[in-house]
Amino acid sequence: MSYAYSSAPFRPARRDSISSPSTILVQIQNGLPPWAQQWIAKLRAGPRAGRQTSPREWKAMGRLTIRRVVTIANALILFWVWTLWWGERTVFQESLEGCGWGEWEKWPSHATPHHVAFVADPQLVDPHTYPGRPWPLSTLTVKFTDQYLRRSFSLIQRNFGPDSVLFLGDLFDGGREWATGTTSSPDERYRKYKDSFWKKEYSRFGRIFSDQFKEGDALSRDPLGRRMIASLPGNHDLGFGSGIQIPVRDRFQTFFGKGNRVDVLGNHTFVSVDTVSLSAMDQPDPQTGSTGAGSGDGKSPNEAIWKEAEEFLDQMNVHRAKAETHELKSLRSQTEGYQFNHAAVEINEPSHGQLPQSETVGLPAILLTHVPLYRKAATPCGPYREHYPPSSSDEELQEDEQNSLKIGGGYQYQNVLTQTISNDLVSKVGSNLVHVYSGDDHDYCEVVHREFSGSPKEITVKSLSWAMGVRRPGFVLTSLWNPIDPATGKSLENVSPTLQNHLCLLPDQLSIFIYYGLTLALTLVILLARAVVVTIYPSQSTTADAGPMLPLTEVQRHIPTSSISSSTTFAPRGLASRGSNFNSRSFEYYPEKGRQRSPTKGTYSGQGYGQQPGNGHGKGLVGTVGGKLWGEVWFVAKVVLSWYIFLIWRW
Repeated sequence: MSYAYSSAPFRPARRDSISSPSTILVQIQNGLPPWAQQWIAKLRAGPRAGRQTSPREWKAMGRLTIRRVVTIANALILFWVWTLWWGERTVFQESLEGCGWGEWEKWPSHATPHHVAFVADPQLVDPHTYPGRPWPLSTLTVKFTDQYLRRSFSLIQRNFGPDSVLFLGDLFDGGREWATGTTSSPDERYRKYKDSFWKKEYSRFGRIFSDQFKEGDALSRDPLGRRMIASLPGNHDLGFGSGIQIPVRDRFQTFFGKGNRVDVLGNHTFVSVDTVSLSAMDQPDPQTGSTGAGSGDGKSPNEAIWKEAEEFLDQMNVHRAKAETHELKSLRSQTEGYQFNHAAVEINEPSHGQLPQSETVGLPAILLTHVPLYRKAATPCGPYREHYPPSSSDEELQEDEQNSLKIGGGYQYQNVLTQTISNDLVSKVGSNLVHVYSGDDHDYCEVVHREFSGSPKEITVKSLSWAMGVRRPGFVLTSLWNPIDPATGKSLENVSPTLQNHLCLLPDQLSIFIYYGLTLALTLVILLARAVVVTIYPSQSTTADAGPMLPLTEVQRHIPTSSISSSTTFAPRGLASRGSNFNSRSFEYYPEKGRQRSPTKGTYSGQGYGQQPGNGHGKGLVGTVGGKLWGEVWFVAKVVLSWYIFLIWRW
């Protein structure tokens, strides 16, 4: 028997022809930071050397891990996490802590009041607000103001769940400027914005407010359901007086409802009046310059603007009777509408087919107007006015120029209604007018109109937006309790007054941004100082690019440089292999001195394998400091920005 052998010499398979599991693990290990490679290598060193890791070595590794985790950069990240949570969550919740209904309501224990939230002048920021503001600052302004409004309105719903939310006008900032199908803006700068732009703004209003309104459904106790009414127009929605374009008003009323209306809420009659249109009654016509009745035929040139509001006031008794009768029917759970007797009647007896007449029940009336009522100049607004607090602590102060709501006007606005309009308005609403709510001024103002019958109090509600000139935006919560007999509408208890108000202030967003800016400046200073110290004193560094910091194995014997091949690597036993990252050059490690010696350069350094302190690979001191600073800033920024985006994205 013979055997034949191949003459070709035996060649073992190449090491790189097969990706063994050990090779993959080595590659993964090489991709880790140096300190992590050392820690993993140390875990493997004990068994390979045939011995277990001593408690002293475990303790040393623990200290090393702590030093790697407890760093200045990580401390700054934790501080930023807390800061952003405070600025985006905590400060908003804390601002509303004293606004809970039970904190200020003073009703009997058995009372079931109707809760109302008044929101004024959100004025969604648009190109009309800051016409000269460039991109991207303009886009960021829109983003952050919308977020503030959405967050604030959401908190109102979640925390208080008001039964009704009433807006007091100026829903948009430039609503009067955007073209309709038949009109264009009076200002040439805005004529490029068409009707489609207004409709996008309407959808934006819905996303900010309407979508959040349902969040309060679980807290409402009104058996008739919750309501959000935003039909009262402001001068930024329509214009003012003779400057109003009828198609602009028609568009607003088509989407939001009639500006002149009567609603019964909590056994109180709310009368909303479009006073920006009504004000055209005593304004000069832009074409003829005449006012009032104007021409000899008794017709005012502005009649198309003010006539609707005037007719509504003239028929106030009818409107109130209809609304109050409907409310009583709802309380009695009666079917909707009127019932008739089915009978044949003579044509000459039409009275049998007439609707039954409604009678005014006489519920307490509340007037809603965007523009505040007239008052004497220098009438003080009280202690809650932000811009100018009272000049004296005297509560009976009759005049205070700085604390007052200024009497004046300008393009498409007027700070207060004229005395004639105000008298006509109050007299036609009814003698039982108990309160007035208005907006427009953006700041809070509270006055008692002693010149009118019943001396009704008026509250001008703060703007809800932080972009409207007030540092602390706000809103007003109102509690209504007027128990009545559903059959007659008469009060069952002698309650006076039947409503209570509470001003709620929201956070100062500008101060929050300033605090963020100061925190950013402090962060940069700390990281810059650290980069300078680490560059000048590298032996004190604890960054990830540092070399071994602990005596992990015994000291290697010195081997002359001339006897070492350039491809040979010496390392502490059990810590390095051909797959480790210490394969670029030979070195000696002296653990008792915490430094390395490069055989190729013959120099010592605390960090960086033979680099001189501060040489920065030829970049110089400034380049090295800049590189370290940028690395730390980017490391902190990645985490902080991710956290901030999460906070503003979710809410």
